[in-house]
Amino acid sequence: MKDSKRRRKSVQADVGAPQPATAEQTLAPHDPLVRIDVLREQAGVRLDQFLVSRLPEVSRVRVQQLLEQQKVLLNGSSAKPSFRLKGGECVEIVGQVQPAPLRAVAEDIPLDVIYEDRDVAVINKPAGMLVHAGAGTGDDPRNRGTLVNALLHRFAALSEAGGELRPGIVHRLDKDTSGLLVVAKNDFAHRKLGEQFSDRKISKRYLGLVHGWPKAEAGTISAAIGRDRLHRTRMTTRGTQARQAVSHYKVIERITSPYGRFALLEVKIETGRTHQIRVHLSSIGHPVVGDTLYGAPQVLSPHSLTRELAGSPISLRTEAKKARSKPAAAESVLSLPRNFLHSAEIEFTHPRTGRRLRLQAPLPADLEQFLHRLRRSD
Repeated sequence: MKDSKRRRKSVQADVGAPQPATAEQTLAPHDPLVRIDVLREQAGVRLDQFLVSRLPEVSRVRVQQLLEQQKVLLNGSSAKPSFRLKGGECVEIVGQVQPAPLRAVAEDIPLDVIYEDRDVAVINKPAGMLVHAGAGTGDDPRNRGTLVNALLHRFAALSEAGGELRPGIVHRLDKDTSGLLVVAKNDFAHRKLGEQFSDRKISKRYLGLVHGWPKAEAGTISAAIGRDRLHRTRMTTRGTQARQAVSHYKVIERITSPYGRFALLEVKIETGRTHQIRVHLSSIGHPVVGDTLYGAPQVLSPHSLTRELAGSPISLRTEAKKARSKPAAAESVLSLPRNFLHSAEIEFTHPRTGRRLRLQAPLPADLEQFLHRLRRSD
């Protein structure tokens, strides 16, 4: 009678089990108890690793939370995640994870949703929007106006695997980079997409405008990226604790204008390090237009090309001062208040259907207008 009231589910934990426990079976409020019997041949496996293998739709983070909150019992008692099974035990999940309140709050911010289904959404993020906020409370102004705030308002549910400040976030774009970003609506999708990123099975194509003309029509930059020792907001190819990074670029268009020489590039990355494209292109002498953090000028003078060809580069600081103080000078200079970098295409395997998806987003209007002005002055 007691067992029937608890509505216990029993799951055989062998690899060939036709019906493994699912996230819905584990966490549904109407059926909070799942039982998994451990086979003898699984002796020696850690408890946390065992649960991850038996619950394919539950993230590693969620499994860890279940163990930390003592929602998992081993033969009726709590156990450490590192406990090595002996075989023959009974593992029970006796409740749901009690998540900490999200610090991010929902805000009614318009979103450009390119694709959406019950598992994933693909957003065309505008430049100037942070993907998520840093540490702080929901009332902190720094935690407002982010993509996460907009997502919480738009969607009824998001994955929690990324933590309380990053619901749904599988990967990021820099604040001043626009374009496509994939969002996970549940932990199953988050885990599957995360595996694709780790295995480098997600393809991303960026469009970027850089200063100068690369010598080759195409090339590969393979240089580790780490934190700059002196300027902590910057990354560098000479930084500390550097991690390997690989970027491939191809020249789409070469532009000559009074404001200088520029190249429109298509960039594909194998890795996803912080500021990777910006750091790599700057490291070969071609910073992204507008990216003052990595060496791009704040303003472009109509005398830039003449002085560049004469081997006497213009004093950018002087031009910026003129633009601020003299209206005539301000009208003649050209500036871009963001990075000319756009995530134009992303291709990935749908986490549930296995279907390959490829989605695209054209250059936003501000970048098209900037290009038009450069080409017109050619």
